[in-house]
Amino acid sequence: MEIKTDIQIAQEATMANIKEIAKTAGVDEKYLEQYGNYKAKVDLSILEDLKDKPDSKLILVTAITPTPAGEGKTTTTVGLGDALRKIGKKSMIALREPSLGPVFGVKGGAAGGGYAQVVPMEDINLHFTGDFHAIGAANNLLAAMLDNHIYQGNKLGIDPRRITWRRAVDMNDRQLRNVVDGLGGRTNGTPREDGFDITVASEVMAVFCLANSISDLRERLARIIVGYTYDNKPVTCGDLNAQGAMTALLKDALKPNLVQTLEHTPAFVHGGPFANIAHGCNSVIATKVARKLSDYCVTEAGFGADLGAEKFLDIKCRMAGLKPDAVVVVATVRALKMHGGVPKKELGAENLEALEKGLPNLLQHIDNMQNVYKLPVVVAINAFPTDTKAELDLVEKRCKELGVNVALSEVWAKGGEGGIALAEEVVRLCEQPNDFQFSYDLDMDIKSKLEAIAKRIYHADGVDLVGNAPKQLKQLEELGFGNMPICVAKTQYSFSDDPTLLGAPKNFRISVRNLKVSAGAGFIVALTGEVMTMPGLPKVPAAEAINVTEDGKIVGLF
Repeated sequence: MEIKTDIQIAQEATMANIKEIAKTAGVDEKYLEQYGNYKAKVDLSILEDLKDKPDSKLILVTAITPTPAGEGKTTTTVGLGDALRKIGKKSMIALREPSLGPVFGVKGGAAGGGYAQVVPMEDINLHFTGDFHAIGAANNLLAAMLDNHIYQGNKLGIDPRRITWRRAVDMNDRQLRNVVDGLGGRTNGTPREDGFDITVASEVMAVFCLANSISDLRERLARIIVGYTYDNKPVTCGDLNAQGAMTALLKDALKPNLVQTLEHTPAFVHGGPFANIAHGCNSVIATKVARKLSDYCVTEAGFGADLGAEKFLDIKCRMAGLKPDAVVVVATVRALKMHGGVPKKELGAENLEALEKGLPNLLQHIDNMQNVYKLPVVVAINAFPTDTKAELDLVEKRCKELGVNVALSEVWAKGGEGGIALAEEVVRLCEQPNDFQFSYDLDMDIKSKLEAIAKRIYHADGVDLVGNAPKQLKQLEELGFGNMPICVAKTQYSFSDDPTLLGAPKNFRISVRNLKVSAGAGFIVALTGEVMTMPGLPKVPAAEAINVTEDGKIVGLF
């Protein structure tokens, strides 16, 4: 039997006109700005017009610590949205947009997989509606205005050696991590060290996804710190008068993008910061609109629950006043065996011993959601044909010991039909009251907040500030930024800051090497380990397999 690729499944699907999807969602045509027949932006005025409608139940889909074996978080999110509709619930999905870096690199896109995808898949994974281009342009406009200010006389007294704002491009390009620019004589600017971040790591992306309105976006952009003066005073985007023009570039991008699943469930796909370097959540605006238009809003946060879910709960929920009703933790038997020490090529064979060794990773994520955040949890086992009954029974037994039910999710193969058991458990959990709380209080000092995340979520012994971090900590608190939430930039492959420590490691400490403020986004970024804000391409990039046929059909995209 031929196993179809994700792109084949997506291209063979019959999509409904986006006007029909809008009608299903309850979006009047007057709010729609169509981009062809299958995608549209929804005007921001809808939020004001829907303000008196009740908010839907909010379901967060997260996962175990990622492995090369794959977990299927987006696939589960999409399939759960479809399954909720199958059992008669009005659901909507809110997802992030994929970055071109992973699409052409190694990770892949972010449109789901198999028969649980959002479509048009190729558009979503490539240029889509141009949001990322707008975000990159806004980032680079600020960089250009900053360097121009220095060239034109430097009235603000900006120290070129203390510029913190970098340029951005939405591509994995290690060559651009560190550059020297402004060469070629006085008319070409001031020579200085510079560098590029991938667009999804730009603070503009984080600001974009946390903004509640155009005015909130503009105010947040104005607060962005771009560098420091010779006498150590912070210089902001507002000091350069760049926020208005940046907002003009982002005004259309800020409208959420409406698309559909293969089963015609309405979905917003909007914004896309990486969760190992930013907050890893789709836009607050998309989430808020989806909650007004549905009875159940299913959203996801990037990477494992120690990264995406922690940031969703401690940053996004705190800033946007959201309270989740249930958490789905996605796992695969294959990935758990990998956490138990099995190499990727041997994952197809039953191995209860390795599974037992890898299970603590799942159990620690469950424990965090239940006991730190006080939220009800269900585990979704993303099914693979190689999973044996004994393996599935073992996962269920260990989860039941924590009072958590397990639902076998077969949405990759069966679409919404394969997620009905999961949907029913989610509905049950959503009816239970919960005592949602954050993992730390904002009035704690920066070091105490770091310690709280490290000890309570990663189960580390503590935090060490190394290099410039102690000096940066002192400066940030002196500047009045000590009461902000913390966004930890950490490897996605481990609870620790060492990507080789799989499972649920113990007896380790987290090393913070750099602390910087994202004053526009409203949080402190703590860089740990070797995490980078500009990834590189692998030895054989996915881009090598992508092509276009004579009739304009894209091939090789997953």
